Amino acid sequence: MESTIQPTEFDVHLFHEGSLYESYSLFGAHLVEENHVQGVRFCVWAPQAKEVRVVGDFNDWNGSNHRLMKISEQGIWMLFVPSLKQGTIYKYEIHTLDNRSFLKSDPYAFYSEERPNTASVVYNLEGYKWNDQYWKRKKKTKKPYDSPLFIYELHAGTWKKHKDGSLYTYSELADELIPYISEHGFTHIELLPLVEHPFDRSWGYQGTGYYSATSRYGSPKELMDFIDRCHQESIGVILDWVPGHFCKDQHGLYMFDGTPTYEYQNESDRENYVWGTANFDLGKPEVQSYLISNALFWMHYFHIDGFRVDAVANMLYWQNAPDLSENPYSVAFLRKLNEAVFSSDPTVLMIAEDSTDWPLVTAPTIDNGLGFNYKWNMGWMNDVLHYMEASVDERKGLHNRITFSLIYAFNENFILPFSHDEVVHGKRSLLNKMPGDYTDKFAQLRLLYGYLLTHPGKKLLFMGGEFGQFDEWKDLEDLDWVLFDFDMHKKINHYFKELVKLYRRSKPLYELDHQSEGFEWIDANNAEQQIFSFARKGKKADDLFVVVCNFSDVSYEGYKIGVPLLTDYIEVLNSDDAAFGGSGCENKKAVTAVEGSYHEKPFHIEINIPRFGISVLRAKKKRGERKK
Repeated sequence: MESTIQPTEFDVHLFHEGSLYESYSLFGAHLVEENHVQGVRFCVWAPQAKEVRVVGDFNDWNGSNHRLMKISEQGIWMLFVPSLKQGTIYKYEIHTLDNRSFLKSDPYAFYSEERPNTASVVYNLEGYKWNDQYWKRKKKTKKPYDSPLFIYELHAGTWKKHKDGSLYTYSELADELIPYISEHGFTHIELLPLVEHPFDRSWGYQGTGYYSATSRYGSPKELMDFIDRCHQESIGVILDWVPGHFCKDQHGLYMFDGTPTYEYQNESDRENYVWGTANFDLGKPEVQSYLISNALFWMHYFHIDGFRVDAVANMLYWQNAPDLSENPYSVAFLRKLNEAVFSSDPTVLMIAEDSTDWPLVTAPTIDNGLGFNYKWNMGWMNDVLHYMEASVDERKGLHNRITFSLIYAFNENFILPFSHDEVVHGKRSLLNKMPGDYTDKFAQLRLLYGYLLTHPGKKLLFMGGEFGQFDEWKDLEDLDWVLFDFDMHKKINHYFKELVKLYRRSKPLYELDHQSEGFEWIDANNAEQQIFSFARKGKKADDLFVVVCNFSDVSYEGYKIGVPLLTDYIEVLNSDDAAFGGSGCENKKAVTAVEGSYHEKPFHIEINIPRFGISVLRAKKKRGERKK
């Protein structure tokens, strides 16, 4: 129970300056004690309101006796109501200057009624006892850029459902999801937005309650427990977060006091016609306080390890402008956001979902960057999927779709994403994007995953991809878990887990992800045979992997590859292994390099290369090392 306090003039100044980064401590509904009387203090920002009342189940939704007092000229309203307790349901009744009135949910509510109801709920976030101290200490000593990072993206409502179609709770998800993530070797999960939202099929991207963890899956403290249990199993939790726009449902932020409050004043700036939402006015200081506080709120109360910031491209440029012109308010906001987040916790992952060629997205703001520490590599994803969806004959003319990414791979700190956006709305699943018959589809998906794991950059995969979901994401149903009854799906899942194991224990595959010294083409020019070969390197000179990808439907024996080191090479992964569903075109014995220049390398080896396959070979470092 807090002691109620009036905001200081400095608090008010910071809020209207855009720098009150704990505005959630002031605004919203707080259980407090005033003059030895317990109750709830309500505080809301409604700058153009004529009057604000609080209504709810405690006053039969009649606010005539519960009018908030305007405590600042800039429109901060406050009221203490004695005897109210946790669980009280409430809304704000806004009276406008033109004599209209309507009800609004609390923008700073910590909890909300379960859909389709839309009222806010008084909730005390204090008191949860965390058990993730080891995780937090470990994060402080970890170097993220030269460590493995593989994110499992999921939608909590459709990962798994009960047989009657009802949703799993946060607690039930923890029971089943956490062991599943550990078994597959993912380092982090990324949850599609968990802010309160009215429409299931918006997936959380059109929110109303940014401080309210959606009640679909349980209470805020149950979400805390879910994240705590993830941390205890060394799994980080990233929240998909949408600071660019919000939904226009009547009870939400839209036209909060009857005028543009959280959104831009001008219609062309305000309206996001593509998504049917409203754009946040990121130049308005009070909106900056609201959103930056929100990021810090999720970090403070829920121990969130990072944010995937949605639709950065739509923030950087004015969407409805006749030409592609920069939005300076958004650019300044993103820099201010990242500075505030990293000042609070330098270990947080700030990931930009950005499809533009905006420079220095992951550079520090002091160097004129946007200040993120990661960016999704949308160009790589689009190019690779375009190449993979083409027929074998067409791929010969699309050779640069594979090679182009290495021209810019080290300009930013990239994450390679195969996200939900690529497997919904008729785009088909990753498995079903692959051309050819049933067997060829699986072979090419194994090849695609192998290329994902060996290409420079951190990794992300949407749920279902790990066992070859055949249908695209059906956002009203859970994943097709029945596929585990089928041999090829079990085998590709086995392959995927072995692939992630290899990734996590092999420094050449992650240690120099963001430095050009970690990658070297061996042969990037064989368009005719559609074979690409390259080396991945660790920090030590002899820590070396040779990777050979064959995107054609022809296998080869005794294929010659140039290599940089005169040593034995041991095949540590082959996607054509029979255990993975392949035909068994492998290199089961160590391959010895011999002198003789090839591919502009001083030595060479000869290996078997499977059709639609990837072979990963490790340079042997110590004499007498046990062969595969």
